[in-house]
Order: sequence, then C-alpha cells, then structure tokens
Amino acid sequence: MSNKKDLLAVGHTALDYIIQVGEFPQPNSSTAINRMRTFHGGAAANVAVVASTLGLKSSLVSAVGNEFPGSDYEKKLKDLGIDTANMILIEEEKTPTAFVMTDSSNNQISYFYWGAAAHFQDSEVPYNAIDHVEAVHLATGDPGFNRRSGEAAHEAGKMISFDPGQDLHMYSKEELKEVLKISNILFGNHYEIERIMKTTQMDMDDLRNFGPDIVVKTCGKSGSTIYADEEVMVDSVPREAVDPTGAGDSYRAGFMKAYLKGEDLETCGKFASAVASFIVEAEGCQTNVPNREMVLERMHERWD
Repeated sequence: MSNKKDLLAVGHTALDYIIQVGEFPQPNSSTAINRMRTFHGGAAANVAVVASTLGLKSSLVSAVGNEFPGSDYEKKLKDLGIDTANMILIEEEKTPTAFVMTDSSNNQISYFYWGAAAHFQDSEVPYNAIDHVEAVHLATGDPGFNRRSGEAAHEAGKMISFDPGQDLHMYSKEELKEVLKISNILFGNHYEIERIMKTTQMDMDDLRNFGPDIVVKTCGKSGSTIYADEEVMVDSVPREAVDPTGAGDSYRAGFMKAYLKGEDLETCGKFASAVASFIVEAEGCQTNVPNREMVLERMHERWD
C-alpha cells in the first residue's frame, strides 16, 4: 500500500480553553468563571482533522510540548489516520494554548501562549513529510518556518495553499511576498485579503499575476468569493451559530478536499461552505466535524 498522502498541514496544533464569565475583571481584581471547557484546536490541526474526516489522507507538522505524546489529542489524530511522524517535540515546553474569555455581552478577550511553537524558527524543514504529499497547506505559524517549508514544497513541485490567518501581522512585507509568490491558492477572510493587498501594494489582478492563481476570500454569513480567471461568488449555508471558531479552517479543508479531487471552483466553494456550516453549530473547532456524505446532503439541500 502506498504511503503517499494528499495534504500536509503546517502550523499550529493547540489546546483551546473557552472560558465564560459574567464580566471582565478590572486590573488587580478577580472574577468568577461561570463555565470552562477545553477543546482541541490550532489552525493546522483543524485543517488536518477536517480534511481527514472528509476522506483526504492527511499529515500534520506542528511544534508541540512535553504533555502531547500519549495525550488524548495525539490519540485522536492517530485514530483519524493523520500522519504525525514529523511533529516537532519540544521537551522543555508546553503545547501552544489559547485562552478565550467571553463575558455576558459576548465581548471577547483572547490570550495565546506560543509555547513549543516559538521553536518553529529553529526547526528543520520537514522534507520527508513534504516529499510524501500532493499538496502543502501553510496555516498560522512562524513566518520563517512557513516560508522555508513553502520553498521546499515549491522546489519539490507540490501544490501550495497559504492562509496566514491571525498571524498575518507577523509577516514582513518581503516575507509575505516570498510566500505569496510560491503559493497556488491564497485563503483569507475579507479583512486579511484587504490587508495583504494593502501591505504588498497590489490589487487583486496584481496579486494573482504575482503569485496565487486562486484567491479565496471568506466573508462569514455573506459567503465567499473565489478570484480566478473568473470571479465566483458562493453563498453561505445559514445555520444558527453556536461558535464560529474554526469555521474558516474547516472551509479551507473542505475546499482543498474538493479541489484535489478535481471539482470546479464553484463546487469547491459550495462544498467548503457546507463543511463550515457544521462547525459553527457546536462549541469548539473539532467538535462537530462532518463526513463527506453529510456535507453532500447539506449541499443538495442548499443548492438543488
């Protein structure tokens, strides 16, 4: 049996602490926590988990800490068939952790501890993982490591998708341009795509001529727009949103699933939107992940 994989996700694997309070405390004071739950997260891991559940053979490269080996999270990834052989273990650190606090008015304050991920910058490029996949997805993570991994993937003739996400601000103009130039697909929400164009001083045509043939801009409830040789607009799949966290990552995984299987761009967008509609229905990024049949059924309900 071939050990060739479809998709390698590079970037964060993290633990998410979702905390609800009545109100945020003032400095030098405290407040009671009404509810706290721990979820599996991290953009790269979210993409790998959703992609694997949808039927792609997935690999994951993240920097994780000393509590990760043997954890429920590692077991979950392995049970899904995700190749974790090239994970970067930092013995003296903890796995990246996000603390997201929400008050009774739905205001949020977030803290993110990079932990082991701070060592991305000193880590070796995962050449072995790159060699054994068809496509590489560069998710949130260290810009330098993403650039070096992207360059290795480009030299190896792999397809590259790029989503800097909330770590976009960490890229210098030149670093951003270097990754964009070798990318085939760029993902971002409306804010991120606008910021990328402003930073690089390019309009959409300039951006596509410079690097990615396909630019996918997601706009939440307003759907998504896919910029290629033609512009494709795709509606969202309306669902009551319990927690929007992780919807973007699941959209990317759904899009890549359809794209790598040869679907046209409109179908890719519809499939991705249907995938994301499941994620928002439950708290946590990996709590309500659908399989391919569930997604197709919801697509048909929405568009047929």
